Amino acid sequence: MGNNSESKTAIYGAIGANIAIAISKFVAAYFTGSSAMLSEGIHSLVDSGNGGLILLGVNRAQKPADARYPFGRSKELYFWSLIVAVLVFAVGGGMSFYEGISHMQHPSPLTDPTWNYVVLGLAIVFESTSCYLALKAFNRERGNAPFWSSIARSKDPSVFAILMEDMAALLGLAIALFGVYFGHSLNNPYLDGAASILIGIMLVGVAIFLIYKTKGLLVGEGVDDETIATLEKLACADDTVRQVRRPLTLHLGPRDVVLALDIDFHDNLSAGEVEQAIVRLQSAIKSQHPEFKRIFIEAKSITEVAHKTSV
Repeated sequence: MGNNSESKTAIYGAIGANIAIAISKFVAAYFTGSSAMLSEGIHSLVDSGNGGLILLGVNRAQKPADARYPFGRSKELYFWSLIVAVLVFAVGGGMSFYEGISHMQHPSPLTDPTWNYVVLGLAIVFESTSCYLALKAFNRERGNAPFWSSIARSKDPSVFAILMEDMAALLGLAIALFGVYFGHSLNNPYLDGAASILIGIMLVGVAIFLIYKTKGLLVGEGVDDETIATLEKLACADDTVRQVRRPLTLHLGPRDVVLALDIDFHDNLSAGEVEQAIVRLQSAIKSQHPEFKRIFIEAKSITEVAHKTSV
């Protein structure tokens, strides 16, 4: 519950920061004519909506199971995260790229860039705060694991998507700052348009990564090999177990995983002993991996008597 609360705090922080920043960027772009600043305003506006969609996914994913959704609705988070990735690609990246091309085709000289500097400075402060909250939630999830490998392995879009967007926003602000500064100091409006194009390319790259991540989770991604090895070790540690086939897993949500085990028990066991072994295995697995909300075990002995249980 703590992880979920911290994730929501990061999302609320991102939404609030992006709304305030988007308004200030649009005002600055209107008065200065900066293409990069307009692109950044679009970027912040899209990020605000994206945060709302991820928050919607988090809330809907918590709905309990019912007759229509017997496994719950945890995958709602993955669906809305995919929508967010598409919006970042189409609206954020596409609009920024278009605006940059348009500005380079029809360049207009920059006016006094003071407004841009003020807004960019405030935006960096707000985005840094939002990024800190997202990074705090992510660090809590990853523990001592390396940063980038944890990003690649994370199954929680409410954490890694917000963090990636915040990091992209800070990089975009830096690009916009350089574009405005050098465009004005060198009296070269093409640099401002080039900065907008770079921001668009960066957003497209982030979007492709998010689409790749959420696609795997929607299709039916399982747990990592390290967790699979731990499950096999736990099962084989029980004296009643003769053989364990590779466990089958499926992420329904970041902390909602289905596990199916196919186990051969020694043939001299009674049905009661097999049942007791299954209960022990379920307890041992859940104590180390509470994310396995549903465990299905198919237990076989040499007499081909099958006992199927689940929790």
